[in-house]
Amino acid sequence: MQVKQAKKVSGVVRVPGDKSISHRAVMFGAIAEGTTRISGFLAGADCLSTIRCFQQMGVKITRQGDEVTVEGKGWYGLNEPAEVLDVGNSGTTIRLLSGILATQPFHSVLQGDESIARRPMRRVMTPLRQMGARIDGRKEGEYTPLSIRGGDLHGIAYASPVASAQVKSAILLAGLQAAGDTSVTEPMRSRDHTERMLRAFGIDVRQEGLTVTVQGGQQLTAREIEVPGDISSAAFLLAAAFMLPGSELVIQNVGVNPTRTGILDVIRAMGGEVRLENERIWNEEPVADLHVAYRPLNGAVIEGELIPRLIDEIPVIAVLATQATGRTIIRDAQELRVKETDRIATIAEELGKLGAQITPTEDGLIIEGPVQLQGALTDSRGDHRIGMAMAVAALAATGETTIADAEAINVSFPGFAELLSSITEHA
Repeated sequence: MQVKQAKKVSGVVRVPGDKSISHRAVMFGAIAEGTTRISGFLAGADCLSTIRCFQQMGVKITRQGDEVTVEGKGWYGLNEPAEVLDVGNSGTTIRLLSGILATQPFHSVLQGDESIARRPMRRVMTPLRQMGARIDGRKEGEYTPLSIRGGDLHGIAYASPVASAQVKSAILLAGLQAAGDTSVTEPMRSRDHTERMLRAFGIDVRQEGLTVTVQGGQQLTAREIEVPGDISSAAFLLAAAFMLPGSELVIQNVGVNPTRTGILDVIRAMGGEVRLENERIWNEEPVADLHVAYRPLNGAVIEGELIPRLIDEIPVIAVLATQATGRTIIRDAQELRVKETDRIATIAEELGKLGAQITPTEDGLIIEGPVQLQGALTDSRGDHRIGMAMAVAALAATGETTIADAEAINVSFPGFAELLSSITEHA
């Protein structure tokens, strides 16, 4: 992928459907009673992995573009898969699916690509084992492949050492078919798409502070789901608008769930403004159009409870910080070390190739700005968010930048290059 320096970005656009919500819509539809119809589905590689896994278990799922129909089989209509369930590059698929499979009276094996093979699974396997599931994997369940024999679970009260929506979701899904109540308490609040969508499917979910509780024995009822645009994808366009003077964008139909809007808080803290227009609710999820116009930004400190609300946006926040005045410090983001790549090391190395003054720390980054970036040869390292972050950085870099392995971007943002080109005006 080649990207040239740009003068500005402008236009009215839409971004692909929210990845987290697309995953959950298929999963919940598969175990619900009745037919679930999904519009705005993200047809990226990760979400297609979720579809394939459920099809292997006998669920009829049809797709035409971003319209998906799932003929639910109820909790116990899934078939034992004849082959290993391959989740590809999708951490959401393997962790949430583990919670569902823990309830099933059959044996299943989960694996993924080389990236998944390096990502920590014990954080999910430990509580599922405490509930009664029999799970094994490499290094005592720390790594894939995972072998799961489920069924006959009992509820637990689990204090999670990490604020992770994937961990929380896996436990809650298992808890829906466990005896008694199951609760998860987090150190900080993670994204709550699971809780919201479970309510949309008719499940009683109780929230008290940082603790979420479900009662076992509940059934999901199919419904129609409209997936809003993914704010994590919109973040790359927002960053581009704040890096190029004269830019103005409207991004329509974006999910603005409060557990996901940390990027908007960071922009405000840096001196920018994103106006929310046409606010409404889709399936328990708040949605709005984002209106943004260029404004010079200043460095900021990003840390603490804000981090779980923008963990996926940190690569592009680092890019944005290279064009802000002063120092930006990102702390408490150790979780980035165990994403598709070690994103702390990767973004520092790749942005450094363009001349950024960026220093990795154990739990974050320090970025000095503004600097004039220069076009160079960079590499996504197979990480979709790194690839898109480098493309946005390239808009502010002199000359032309080449991004190797840009195909990885299709994981979450099919058509990214074309959309970026359509809103870009060159000097």
